[in-house]
Amino acid sequence: MGVMRFLAHPSERLQNWPEVFRSYLSGFDGRVFPTRIEIDGAAVLCRRQSSESGKLHICWPVEGFGRPVVSTCSLPERERPYLLPLELARGKISQIRDQCGAWQVAGMLMPKDLQPLLSSAQKQLAHAVQLQDDPEACGAIAQEALGLAFKAAELLTLAYTRQRLEIYKRRAAQLPSLLGCQLGPWEPTDADSAPFLESFNAAFVPIEWKRIEPIEGQYHWDLNDAQVEWCQQNKLFMHAGPLLDLSENGLPDWLWKWHNDFHNLQSFLSDFVETAIARYFGRIRYWEVSAYGNTGGGLGLTEEQRITLVARMLEVARHVDDEIQLSIRIEQPWGGYQSSGQHRLSPLQFIDALLRSGVGLSTVNLEIAVGYAPRKSGYRDLLQISQLFDLWGGLGIPLQVTLAFPSSASHDPLAREGLEVDVSDPENLPGIEAQSRWVEQVVPLLMAKQPVVGIYWTHYSDSLPHLYPAGGLIDDRGEAKPALNVFEQCRRQFWNRG
Repeated sequence: MGVMRFLAHPSERLQNWPEVFRSYLSGFDGRVFPTRIEIDGAAVLCRRQSSESGKLHICWPVEGFGRPVVSTCSLPERERPYLLPLELARGKISQIRDQCGAWQVAGMLMPKDLQPLLSSAQKQLAHAVQLQDDPEACGAIAQEALGLAFKAAELLTLAYTRQRLEIYKRRAAQLPSLLGCQLGPWEPTDADSAPFLESFNAAFVPIEWKRIEPIEGQYHWDLNDAQVEWCQQNKLFMHAGPLLDLSENGLPDWLWKWHNDFHNLQSFLSDFVETAIARYFGRIRYWEVSAYGNTGGGLGLTEEQRITLVARMLEVARHVDDEIQLSIRIEQPWGGYQSSGQHRLSPLQFIDALLRSGVGLSTVNLEIAVGYAPRKSGYRDLLQISQLFDLWGGLGIPLQVTLAFPSSASHDPLAREGLEVDVSDPENLPGIEAQSRWVEQVVPLLMAKQPVVGIYWTHYSDSLPHLYPAGGLIDDRGEAKPALNVFEQCRRQFWNRG
């Protein structure tokens, strides 16, 4: 068994810090190693089966940024422990320099304040390297370098976003991507739909099996029929699904009696997919066939069974209507969930397997849910989000994005059980202003990414049952949150509403 050791100074940072146990190691190709984290005084021990070089990904405090996920460079295994703050600063600065080089080659103009900021971070890093015999002093200087590096990364990525969007605006009257929101159980009326129509040009209709057929053979289509009619009347682009939610408790409860009969289970799933698509034949052209197939949890299905089911359901959907566009949703696209050792395929490998099977997958929906536990992506800065979409863009398939960010840490009685707001980061507690700032930075960045064809918020209103606590754009009293105004501003700025 391989072990990588890191010393965290000051050691007090490891106290009352549950996030440290979500850390993991990855290989040079991004593959996540099953990792067990142990704390021994000031040391963080990362145990795994492999002994090859790897990167540590860990939530670490950075002044002004809370506790984002920070990564080291690829490090060889050795007996002597690494100084964690030093390696995190080295990793971040290296990440920025590599990205600067790539964007400069592509013709991007570097912001004038970037080089002085990056030079200061590099000087602090060099100073910290000279102090390795004094871990406390080294850690303090490296921490300063890390803070400067995060500021440089934000400055760089905001400049990239601005320049890319300016290019788009010169080329066309509106952006090619869609801006939308999932409707959930919300049934729009003329009286309350104006803010939605001012903010979005697309809607995600929730065709979800568990809600539509809670009892075998008894279907409830009224809500979806009304939503589809409303979308058509208001000329909204429609995306529907997920037909199959493969997460824990995502499928109808009555299916449990068939969980050990895979052949019959496929038949039930096929019947529902055929029924739903046939019902809206010619009205809905874009379908999300499955969600959370890469992480699973539903009916105790194995990874092999899930990928078999997803591939089969894509074939079934295509058989019903060969002109529709099909997508599936990927949870935690950075792949950190693999650290538990329960998944063999990374998110990219899961999609690659489907593409190689020739099932006609049209788009991939990447879900980025920040600020939730236990199932969450973890907070990443803008540069890390940008690089994620550059990586996924290499598949050569259009991407959609589903976003979630909490506006409150208070108990949300209408949220589905199993998820809660993560309050372990005292510097990055959720709030309506934090949600608004996150939307204001992340949404334009995603609009600047060429592979992204649609951006959807997780749900519209907190006053109705939903998955992500306090994640809506309308609060439980029916009042709009500031994040909704951000979407409206983006709609006015980047889309021609004529």
